[in-house]
Amino acid sequence: MRMGIDLGGTKIEVIVIDEAGGERLRRRVPTPQGDYPATVAAAAALARRAEADVGCTCTIGVGTPGAISAGGLIKNANSVVLNGRPLKRDLETALGREVRIENDANCFAVSEAADGAGSGARVVFGVILGTGVGGALVIDGVAWRGVNAIAGEWGHNPLPRAGVHAAASVASASAGAPFAADESAGEQPGPACYCGRSGCIETWLSGPGMAADHRRHGGSAPADAAAIVAAAGAGDPGAIATLDRYVDRLARSLATVINLVDPEVIVLGGGLSAIDALYTQVPRRWGRHVFSDTVATRLVRNRHGDSSGVRGAAWLWPNAAGVP
Repeated sequence: MRMGIDLGGTKIEVIVIDEAGGERLRRRVPTPQGDYPATVAAAAALARRAEADVGCTCTIGVGTPGAISAGGLIKNANSVVLNGRPLKRDLETALGREVRIENDANCFAVSEAADGAGSGARVVFGVILGTGVGGALVIDGVAWRGVNAIAGEWGHNPLPRAGVHAAASVASASAGAPFAADESAGEQPGPACYCGRSGCIETWLSGPGMAADHRRHGGSAPADAAAIVAAAGAGDPGAIATLDRYVDRLARSLATVINLVDPEVIVLGGGLSAIDALYTQVPRRWGRHVFSDTVATRLVRNRHGDSSGVRGAAWLWPNAAGVP
Protein backbone atom coordinates (compact mmCIF):
# COMPACT_ATOMS: atom_id res chain seq x y z
CA MET A 1 0.00 0.00 0.00
CA ARG A 2 0.97 3.63 -0.45
CA MET A 3 1.06 6.34 2.16
CA GLY A 4 0.77 10.05 1.48
CA ILE A 5 1.64 12.81 3.93
CA ASP A 6 0.50 16.40 3.42
CA LEU A 7 2.77 18.71 5.41
CA GLY A 8 0.65 21.83 5.73
CA GLY A 9 1.16 25.01 7.67
CA THR A 10 -1.62 24.25 10.15
CA LYS A 11 -2.04 20.47 9.92
CA ILE A 12 -0.16 17.32 8.94
CA GLU A 13 -2.40 14.79 7.24
CA VAL A 14 -1.75 11.15 6.36
CA ILE A 15 -3.62 8.83 4.03
CA VAL A 16 -3.09 5.17 3.16
CA ILE A 17 -4.47 3.93 -0.14
CA ASP A 18 -4.56 0.43 -1.56
CA GLU A 19 -3.56 -0.78 -5.01
CA ALA A 20 -6.91 0.26 -6.49
CA GLY A 21 -6.73 3.76 -4.98
CA GLY A 22 -9.21 2.99 -2.21
CA GLU A 23 -8.73 4.86 1.07
CA ARG A 24 -7.78 2.59 3.96
CA LEU A 25 -6.90 5.23 6.57
CA ARG A 26 -6.91 8.99 6.89
CA ARG A 27 -5.81 11.03 9.91
CA ARG A 28 -4.46 14.49 10.74
CA VAL A 29 -2.65 16.25 13.58
CA PRO A 30 -1.81 19.94 14.16
CA THR A 31 1.49 21.15 12.75
CA PRO A 32 3.90 22.29 15.51
CA GLN A 33 4.11 26.01 14.84
CA GLY A 34 7.56 27.47 14.20
CA ASP A 35 9.35 24.28 15.31
CA TYR A 36 11.10 22.40 12.51
CA PRO A 37 12.44 19.41 14.52
CA ALA A 38 9.01 18.92 16.10
CA THR A 39 7.38 19.05 12.67
CA VAL A 40 9.65 16.30 11.34
CA ALA A 41 9.03 14.22 14.47
CA ALA A 42 5.25 14.68 14.24
CA ALA A 43 5.19 13.60 10.58
CA ALA A 44 7.32 10.52 11.31
CA ALA A 45 5.17 9.55 14.30
CA LEU A 46 2.00 9.92 12.25
CA ALA A 47 3.45 7.67 9.55
CA ARG A 48 4.54 4.97 12.00
CA ARG A 49 1.16 4.94 13.72
CA ALA A 50 -0.64 4.67 10.37
CA GLU A 51 1.47 1.68 9.36
CA ALA A 52 0.78 0.00 12.68
CA ASP A 53 -2.96 0.51 12.19
CA VAL A 54 -3.07 -0.93 8.65
CA GLY A 55 -0.60 -3.68 9.50
CA CYS A 56 1.95 -3.21 6.71
CA THR A 57 4.95 -1.16 5.64
CA CYS A 58 4.00 1.41 3.01
CA THR A 59 5.79 3.47 0.41
CA ILE A 60 5.76 7.09 1.61
CA GLY A 61 5.26 10.23 -0.45
CA VAL A 62 5.21 13.71 1.05
CA GLY A 63 3.63 16.90 -0.23
CA THR A 64 5.15 20.11 1.10
CA PRO A 65 4.96 23.83 0.41
CA GLY A 66 7.84 25.14 -1.68
CA ALA A 67 10.33 23.10 -3.68
CA ILE A 68 13.60 21.27 -3.17
CA SER A 69 16.65 23.23 -4.34
CA ALA A 70 19.61 21.71 -6.14
CA GLY A 71 21.32 21.42 -2.74
CA GLY A 72 18.43 19.42 -1.28
CA LEU A 73 17.03 22.25 0.83
CA ILE A 74 13.44 23.54 0.83
CA LYS A 75 12.95 26.90 -0.87
CA ASN A 76 9.98 29.19 -1.59
CA ALA A 77 7.75 27.67 1.13
CA ASN A 78 5.14 29.96 2.65
CA SER A 79 5.58 27.79 5.77
CA VAL A 80 8.85 29.62 6.31
CA VAL A 81 10.10 27.29 9.06
CA LEU A 82 10.82 24.73 6.30
CA ASN A 83 12.96 27.04 4.15
CA GLY A 84 16.63 26.17 4.10
CA ARG A 85 16.03 22.78 5.73
CA PRO A 86 16.94 19.32 4.33
CA LEU A 87 13.39 18.02 4.81
CA LYS A 88 13.71 14.93 2.60
CA ARG A 89 16.91 13.80 4.30
CA ASP A 90 15.55 14.44 7.79
CA LEU A 91 12.32 12.53 7.14
CA GLU A 92 14.27 9.62 5.66
CA THR A 93 16.52 9.56 8.72
CA ALA A 94 13.49 9.61 11.03
CA LEU A 95 11.69 6.84 9.13
CA GLY A 96 14.67 4.75 8.09
CA ARG A 97 13.74 4.48 4.39
CA GLU A 98 13.44 6.41 1.14
CA VAL A 99 10.78 9.11 1.00
CA ARG A 100 9.55 10.79 -2.19
CA ILE A 101 8.76 14.46 -1.77
CA GLU A 102 7.05 16.96 -4.03
CA ASN A 103 5.53 20.41 -3.95
CA ASP A 104 1.96 20.24 -2.62
CA ALA A 105 0.49 21.71 -5.80
CA ASN A 106 2.31 19.00 -7.79
CA CYS A 107 0.73 16.40 -5.53
CA PHE A 108 -2.73 17.88 -6.10
CA ALA A 109 -2.24 17.81 -9.87
CA VAL A 110 -0.86 14.25 -9.86
CA SER A 111 -3.88 13.06 -7.87
CA GLU A 112 -6.38 14.68 -10.22
CA ALA A 113 -4.50 13.41 -13.29
CA ALA A 114 -4.23 9.86 -11.93
CA ASP A 115 -7.83 9.15 -10.96
CA GLY A 116 -9.52 12.51 -10.63
CA ALA A 117 -11.03 15.20 -12.82
CA GLY A 118 -8.10 15.10 -15.26
CA SER A 119 -8.02 11.32 -15.63
CA GLY A 120 -7.32 10.25 -19.20
CA ALA A 121 -5.69 13.52 -20.27
CA ARG A 122 -2.01 13.57 -21.21
CA VAL A 123 -1.40 17.19 -20.14
CA VAL A 124 -3.08 18.52 -17.01
CA PHE A 125 -2.50 21.86 -15.29
CA GLY A 126 -3.55 21.86 -11.65
CA VAL A 127 -4.40 25.15 -9.95
CA ILE A 128 -4.67 25.90 -6.24
CA LEU A 129 -6.82 28.94 -5.41
CA GLY A 130 -6.75 29.35 -1.64
CA THR A 131 -4.77 31.39 0.85
CA GLY A 132 -2.12 31.36 -1.88
CA VAL A 133 -2.08 30.55 -5.58
CA GLY A 134 -0.18 27.48 -6.73
CA GLY A 135 0.06 25.50 -9.90
CA ALA A 136 1.54 22.33 -11.33
CA LEU A 137 1.99 20.73 -14.72
CA VAL A 138 1.46 16.96 -15.12
CA ILE A 139 2.50 15.24 -18.33
CA ASP A 140 1.58 11.58 -18.85
CA GLY A 141 0.82 11.23 -15.14
CA VAL A 142 4.12 12.67 -13.90
CA ALA A 143 4.63 16.12 -12.36
CA TRP A 144 7.05 18.16 -14.45
CA ARG A 145 9.40 19.81 -11.95
CA GLY A 146 11.66 21.72 -14.34
CA VAL A 147 15.38 22.39 -14.14
CA ASN A 148 14.82 24.98 -11.38
CA ALA A 149 12.12 22.93 -9.61
CA ILE A 150 9.58 25.73 -10.13
CA ALA A 151 7.46 24.44 -13.03
CA GLY A 152 3.86 25.55 -12.64
CA GLU A 153 4.55 28.52 -10.33
CA TRP A 154 2.23 30.76 -12.29
CA GLY A 155 1.12 32.57 -9.13
CA HIS A 156 4.33 34.60 -9.06
CA ASN A 157 4.05 35.89 -12.59
CA PRO A 158 2.61 39.40 -12.99
CA LEU A 159 -1.13 39.62 -13.53
CA PRO A 160 -1.53 39.93 -17.34
CA ARG A 161 -2.96 43.10 -18.77
CA ALA A 162 -6.17 42.90 -20.75
CA GLY A 163 -4.79 43.08 -24.28
CA VAL A 164 -7.20 41.63 -26.86
CA HIS A 165 -6.27 39.33 -29.76
CA ALA A 166 -8.43 40.29 -32.70
CA ALA A 167 -9.28 36.78 -33.88
CA ALA A 168 -10.17 35.64 -30.39
CA SER A 169 -12.34 38.68 -29.70
CA VAL A 170 -14.80 37.66 -32.43
CA ALA A 171 -15.33 34.23 -30.83
CA SER A 172 -15.76 35.79 -27.39
CA ALA A 173 -18.26 38.35 -28.61
CA SER A 174 -20.30 35.70 -30.37
CA ALA A 175 -20.34 33.67 -27.14
CA GLY A 176 -21.88 36.63 -25.34
CA ALA A 177 -18.85 37.51 -23.22
CA PRO A 178 -18.76 41.10 -21.93
CA PHE A 179 -16.21 43.26 -23.70
CA ALA A 180 -14.44 46.22 -22.12
CA ALA A 181 -11.68 48.38 -23.57
CA ASP A 182 -9.27 47.76 -20.68
CA GLU A 183 -10.36 45.68 -17.70
CA SER A 184 -6.83 46.05 -16.29
CA ALA A 185 -7.03 49.81 -15.73
CA GLY A 186 -5.81 50.68 -12.25
CA GLU A 187 -4.08 47.34 -11.65
CA GLN A 188 -0.51 48.63 -11.92
CA PRO A 189 1.81 48.23 -10.07
CA GLY A 190 -0.45 46.00 -7.96
CA PRO A 191 -0.38 44.86 -4.33
CA ALA A 192 2.88 43.89 -2.64
CA CYS A 193 3.61 40.14 -2.56
CA TYR A 194 5.52 38.21 0.09
CA CYS A 195 8.01 37.19 -2.63
CA GLY A 196 9.26 40.78 -2.74
CA ARG A 197 7.57 41.86 -5.96
CA SER A 198 4.27 43.63 -6.64
CA GLY A 199 1.27 42.67 -8.73
CA CYS A 200 1.79 38.89 -8.70
CA ILE A 201 -1.19 36.79 -9.77
CA GLU A 202 -1.34 35.46 -6.19
CA THR A 203 -2.03 38.94 -4.79
CA TRP A 204 -5.17 39.14 -6.95
CA LEU A 205 -6.49 35.58 -7.14
CA SER A 206 -5.90 34.19 -3.64
CA GLY A 207 -8.72 34.35 -1.10
CA PRO A 208 -7.04 37.23 0.78
CA GLY A 209 -6.42 38.90 -2.59
CA MET A 210 -10.13 38.82 -3.46
CA ALA A 211 -11.01 40.24 -0.03
CA ALA A 212 -8.43 43.02 -0.36
CA ASP A 213 -9.75 43.95 -3.81
CA HIS A 214 -13.28 44.06 -2.39
CA ARG A 215 -12.17 46.49 0.33
CA ARG A 216 -10.26 48.68 -2.12
CA HIS A 217 -13.50 49.14 -4.06
CA GLY A 218 -15.49 50.13 -1.00
CA GLY A 219 -16.80 46.73 0.02
CA SER A 220 -17.91 46.25 3.59
CA ALA A 221 -15.46 44.73 6.08
CA PRO A 222 -14.80 42.29 7.52
CA ALA A 223 -15.32 40.12 4.45
CA ASP A 224 -13.51 37.00 3.30
CA ALA A 225 -13.87 35.32 -0.09
CA ALA A 226 -16.67 33.01 1.08
CA ALA A 227 -18.68 35.95 2.41
CA ILE A 228 -18.18 37.90 -0.81
CA VAL A 229 -19.38 34.99 -2.94
CA ALA A 230 -22.41 34.52 -0.69
CA ALA A 231 -23.23 38.23 -0.88
CA ALA A 232 -22.93 38.15 -4.68
CA GLY A 233 -25.39 35.25 -4.77
CA ALA A 234 -27.77 37.32 -2.67
CA GLY A 235 -27.59 40.18 -5.17
CA ASP A 236 -25.22 42.61 -3.45
CA PRO A 237 -23.93 44.94 -6.23
CA GLY A 238 -20.49 45.49 -4.68
CA ALA A 239 -19.91 41.76 -4.20
CA ILE A 240 -21.13 41.03 -7.74
CA ALA A 241 -18.61 43.56 -9.08
CA THR A 242 -15.80 42.01 -7.01
CA LEU A 243 -16.62 38.53 -8.29
CA ASP A 244 -16.78 39.84 -11.87
CA ARG A 245 -13.30 41.37 -11.54
CA TYR A 246 -12.03 38.10 -10.09
CA VAL A 247 -13.45 36.07 -12.98
CA ASP A 248 -11.88 38.41 -15.52
CA ARG A 249 -8.45 38.25 -13.86
CA LEU A 250 -8.58 34.48 -13.59
CA ALA A 251 -9.49 34.23 -17.28
CA ARG A 252 -6.56 36.44 -18.28
CA SER A 253 -4.15 34.53 -16.07
CA LEU A 254 -5.21 31.07 -17.24
CA ALA A 255 -5.05 32.25 -20.85
CA THR A 256 -1.29 32.72 -20.41
CA VAL A 257 -1.04 29.11 -19.20
CA ILE A 258 -2.96 27.92 -22.27
CA ASN A 259 -0.75 29.99 -24.56
CA LEU A 260 2.37 28.48 -22.99
CA VAL A 261 1.61 24.76 -22.44
CA ASP A 262 -1.81 24.26 -24.11
CA PRO A 263 -3.15 21.69 -21.60
CA GLU A 264 -6.11 19.47 -22.31
CA VAL A 265 -7.54 20.08 -18.84
CA ILE A 266 -7.13 22.72 -16.13
CA VAL A 267 -8.30 21.44 -12.73
CA LEU A 268 -9.13 23.93 -9.97
CA GLY A 269 -8.53 23.17 -6.30
CA GLY A 270 -8.41 25.14 -3.07
CA GLY A 271 -11.22 26.94 -1.30
CA LEU A 272 -12.12 29.24 -4.20
CA SER A 273 -12.59 26.28 -6.55
CA ALA A 274 -16.06 25.94 -4.99
CA ILE A 275 -17.26 29.07 -6.82
CA ASP A 276 -19.67 27.66 -9.42
CA ALA A 277 -19.49 30.71 -11.70
CA LEU A 278 -15.82 30.09 -12.50
CA TYR A 279 -16.55 27.03 -14.62
CA THR A 280 -18.96 28.83 -16.93
CA GLN A 281 -17.72 32.42 -16.92
CA VAL A 282 -13.94 31.96 -17.12
CA PRO A 283 -14.01 29.88 -20.36
CA ARG A 284 -16.38 32.47 -21.85
CA ARG A 285 -13.74 35.14 -21.28
CA TRP A 286 -10.37 33.51 -21.77
CA GLY A 287 -10.79 33.21 -25.55
CA ARG A 288 -10.10 36.94 -25.94
CA HIS A 289 -6.59 36.35 -24.55
CA VAL A 290 -5.70 32.96 -26.06
CA PHE A 291 -3.71 32.97 -29.30
CA SER A 292 -6.19 30.76 -31.14
CA ASP A 293 -9.56 31.05 -32.82
CA THR A 294 -10.88 28.18 -30.67
CA VAL A 295 -10.07 26.96 -27.16
CA ALA A 296 -10.59 23.25 -26.51
CA THR A 297 -9.03 23.28 -23.02
CA ARG A 298 -11.53 22.19 -20.35
CA LEU A 299 -11.80 23.97 -16.99
CA VAL A 300 -13.04 21.51 -14.35
CA ARG A 301 -13.60 21.23 -10.63
CA ASN A 302 -11.40 18.78 -8.71
CA ARG A 303 -12.85 15.34 -7.93
CA HIS A 304 -11.11 14.57 -4.62
CA GLY A 305 -11.63 17.85 -2.78
CA ASP A 306 -9.25 18.68 0.04
CA SER A 307 -7.85 15.14 -0.01
CA SER A 308 -6.31 15.57 -3.47
CA GLY A 309 -2.95 16.80 -2.17
CA VAL A 310 -2.43 13.97 0.28
CA ARG A 311 -3.66 11.40 -2.26
CA GLY A 312 -1.22 12.81 -4.81
CA ALA A 313 1.63 12.38 -2.34
CA ALA A 314 0.75 8.70 -2.09
CA TRP A 315 0.65 8.43 -5.91
CA LEU A 316 4.29 9.60 -6.11
CA TRP A 317 5.17 5.90 -5.97
CA PRO A 318 4.15 3.78 -8.99
CA ASN A 319 2.20 0.58 -8.56
CA ALA A 320 3.02 -2.78 -10.12
CA ALA A 321 1.41 -1.74 -13.39
CA GLY A 322 3.60 1.38 -13.57
CA VAL A 323 0.75 3.85 -13.18
CA PRO A 324 2.02 7.00 -11.38
